[in-house]
Amino acid sequence: MEVFLTSTVTVALAEIGDKTQLLSLLLAARFHNKIALILGVLVATIINHGLSAWFGDWLSGNFAIEYLPWVVNTSFIVVGLWLLIPDKDEAVSHKYDRYGAFLVAFVLFFIAEIGDKTQIATVLLGAQYQSVLWVTIGTTVGMLIANVPVIYAGNALLKRIPLNKVRIIAASVFVLLGLYGIATI
Repeated sequence: MEVFLTSTVTVALAEIGDKTQLLSLLLAARFHNKIALILGVLVATIINHGLSAWFGDWLSGNFAIEYLPWVVNTSFIVVGLWLLIPDKDEAVSHKYDRYGAFLVAFVLFFIAEIGDKTQIATVLLGAQYQSVLWVTIGTTVGMLIANVPVIYAGNALLKRIPLNKVRIIAASVFVLLGLYGIATI
């Protein structure tokens, strides 16, 4: 349960203000079929984070195990500091809208997650816990926790939630997790 909860909270926090959350807002404004958007996000996240968790697990089994806790915990601190840098909303072309909400959300989310903070966090969680299934489920739930409300009520939420404060809290959690991990090595 620890793997699931840690993965869920970590990604939900890392996702706040992230480019994929901004993508959710943009897609929600363009498409009326919210269920199709959510399913696109879900499938893209399961595939992307499943591969990421597997890669983290593979890394932990194929590199010097005595250095792994240092690498993982230092990486948590780096990701925490990276969270302080706000993502910019990237322009998304309308030329693919004809393929529908599900396919557009799936493709754009999958691509947007490549090299993203939450993907890096998923690799780190996979390396730390060596549990591809529970890390994937947890990070996927975290992604949905952060994005489903944006899909349904994005504009209203963005007016009420101070993103800079939330970003600082999320960054602090990552840094504290990394420092705690280093202190317990």
